[in-house]
Amino acid sequence: MATRPERIRKVLIANRGEIAVRIIRACGEIGIPTVAVYSEVDRSALHVRYADEALLIGPAAARDSYLRIDKIIDAARKSGADAIHPGYGFLSERAEFAQACRDAGITFVGPSPSVIRALGDKMTARRTMVDHGVPVVPGSTGLIESLDEAIAVANKIGFPLLIKASAGGGGKGMRVVTRMEDLGSLLRAAANEAQAAFGDGAVYIEKQLEAVRHIEVQILADGHGNVVHLGERECSIQRRHQKLIEESPSPAVTEDLRTRLGDAALRAARAVGYESAGTVEFLLDRDGNFYFLEVNTRIQVEHPVTELVTGVDLIVEQLRIAAGRRLRYKQEDLTLNGWAIECRVSAEDPHNSFMPSTGRITMLSEPSGPGVRVDSGIYAGFDVSLYYDPLLAKLIVWGETRGQAILRMRRALSEYRVLGIRTTIPFHYRVMEMASFIAGRMDTRFIERDVITEPDINGEVATIAALAAALVAHQRRQEKAPAVSDAAVGVNPWKLSGRSWAR
Repeated sequence: MATRPERIRKVLIANRGEIAVRIIRACGEIGIPTVAVYSEVDRSALHVRYADEALLIGPAAARDSYLRIDKIIDAARKSGADAIHPGYGFLSERAEFAQACRDAGITFVGPSPSVIRALGDKMTARRTMVDHGVPVVPGSTGLIESLDEAIAVANKIGFPLLIKASAGGGGKGMRVVTRMEDLGSLLRAAANEAQAAFGDGAVYIEKQLEAVRHIEVQILADGHGNVVHLGERECSIQRRHQKLIEESPSPAVTEDLRTRLGDAALRAARAVGYESAGTVEFLLDRDGNFYFLEVNTRIQVEHPVTELVTGVDLIVEQLRIAAGRRLRYKQEDLTLNGWAIECRVSAEDPHNSFMPSTGRITMLSEPSGPGVRVDSGIYAGFDVSLYYDPLLAKLIVWGETRGQAILRMRRALSEYRVLGIRTTIPFHYRVMEMASFIAGRMDTRFIERDVITEPDINGEVATIAALAAALVAHQRRQEKAPAVSDAAVGVNPWKLSGRSWAR
């Protein structure tokens, strides 16, 4: 049973959407009051409604609100919050934010600024892993300072290769190079994008591995030297380096491989003195060889699948660790029970190159039932804007086996209704029906190779469909309306309404 951390009295959540709601719920279950911060466009957001207190921190644009360290620290002081949970995204992996919290005497729920800084620089992290026996992808031993250096690395490791930004993530500052003629232009493009996105144009080069899986290992580490891993997650179904579907465990990982992956993740954590929840990411090739990719120094979007198969509340554990408590688990206590799958429900149109979809959600019906969990930040009447990430909610299911989990996810997706905007629900349902996914045959190119999204219906068909829908709606209204003769003899209109639904 979860107990209240001893040194945290009130938590401010420096985030929004479903993750803010998730953190508020975790705090409520261990008796910690919460403070929400919000931008002007988020005045009626769900996290604002659920928190014990809420403070406005600025205009809609994230750079003027959720990314303003000074405003968030000021909100914590005004509300009396003695801890800040950053969630994911926004400021969650910014060492200067963690340092600002520390300087203000506020507990940052996450690792130390020095650890965030060391692991946030991918080149530094890569060198650290090499020094501690964690396998890395073949590539440059340092940052690429010139085209001549890039050519030398390309000649050594061969094509295809991947240019990567040393700072940041999310696919920005990355370019795949398949021939020498394109190396110079793509090197400049990656550096320019990295500079624009992260304020740091430094890049390095790795071998682009073909047909690899994206496997990540969840870790927990306290401030007393205790570190454990909670198994792996399969995150290979991605589009442009953005994960869409995750599961735990991975259908490709054997018990022996799980042990080796876990040991490597623990070495990575100990190498930097890690503290809090974190994720060590690897690439896994067809031969069972794995290579270090990066460490995410925050809670992950996909953390619920690990929670469902281990029974560990990762947010609560983050709070306990931040309060100076020791881990409650030893490695032998942690086993994987059953199978969990997560689908990210985003405001994107899968039939139109996943273009963002904005507008008001006019109707929302979320699935439920045994083994179904929905982490959501939306409701009917919620306005989806272009200011923030399109992620609306996460649908997570658990089953005794992977087959049962897939069937349960298919059933849950069929119940999920979001009207007013386009979402990725149809895409997820299609994947759940694909033979290659059911068989566990996937890698990071699964979507571009196996999933060909169907084009949306053309305008003429759409017009016909709209007219047909209008006619059906009119007919149903007519069926529900009682005739004069019926009313005269006392026929209950509610019964008529019930009969019309039964037809």
